[in-house]
Amino acid sequence: MAAEAAVRELVHDGMVLGLGSGSTVAYAVRCLGERVRSEGLEVLCVPTSYQIAYLAVREGLKLTSLEEHPELDLAIDGADQVDGRLNLIKGGGAALAREKVVDSAAGELAIVVDESKLAGRLGERDVPVPVEVLPFAASLVLKRLEELGAHQAVIREAGKGKVGPVITDNGNIIVDAFFGPIKDPAELEKAVKALPGVVEVGLFVGMTDILYVGIHTGEVRKLRRRSS
Repeated sequence: MAAEAAVRELVHDGMVLGLGSGSTVAYAVRCLGERVRSEGLEVLCVPTSYQIAYLAVREGLKLTSLEEHPELDLAIDGADQVDGRLNLIKGGGAALAREKVVDSAAGELAIVVDESKLAGRLGERDVPVPVEVLPFAASLVLKRLEELGAHQAVIREAGKGKVGPVITDNGNIIVDAFFGPIKDPAELEKAVKALPGVVEVGLFVGMTDILYVGIHTGEVRKLRRRSS
């Protein structure tokens, strides 16, 4: 319901959209496909992963790229965790680098989550910070993350059906860094991003414009970022 609310309220004819990755965005893509079919809506979409690109095509959406449209009207994305200032941890689906590029290109960023993703501080409940890393630099980055305060940093394994690490759409690996509650997400984002071998870090600070939260009662709560 939160994903549908975002699509119905924010998407208008003629827009160029960025589409994040993961199960929440999949709901938004299906709703967008319904609007295209029922209303004749004309939109162009920049997907952030093969998963969402394939789904968008199946839903009849037209795809484009940042090369053709470097400025997007709106991006719709999900998150692994959201704090009270609408800062995010993202990267559970291993698409964080492309998501940060696309989300940064959008005039407005809408994040869709359920209430379980809300937290007082990012990193609570031992939610890790995903980091996309060049495979060549894995051992160095693991060591440096622990020096920055991670009590554990591990290469994410693919799990069922595949032996070995998760490989991103960019050909890199994902390291999950467990910092616990993060006092200053902006400073940690800068510190991790500065490590040699790090491609991107799953801390999205000061980027969210509007948050749609699905509540277990069936309501959808909307929060807008406060102007600084």
